[in-house]
Amino acid sequence: MIVDTEFGEFEIIKDYREAFDLAKFLERYVDVAFDRYTYLVGDMSSSILRLKGFNSDPKSPNGYKRIPDYLNESCQFNCAHYVLKRLKPAQNKLIDI
Repeated sequence: MIVDTEFGEFEIIKDYREAFDLAKFLERYVDVAFDRYTYLVGDMSSSILRLKGFNSDPKSPNGYKRIPDYLNESCQFNCAHYVLKRLKPAQNKLIDI
């Protein structure tokens, strides 16, 4: 499934226990922090959405191959979570003067 937001276009790669909620995602997304990441993981902890970014370099300490480790080590057991892959960054909007 493809999701188009003001922050860009994302593909939902995994939506475990139907965790993805667009309104909560938009509320928690901070463009300065997350625009540089290709992959975003959202997990629900005590009814609060946590977002974590991963890059596309598999050898990086923060590469997408670390997503399973993050889910096992930093998230509650069997918690609802999702993985998004950025397809297109947000379009820069030109302002007519």
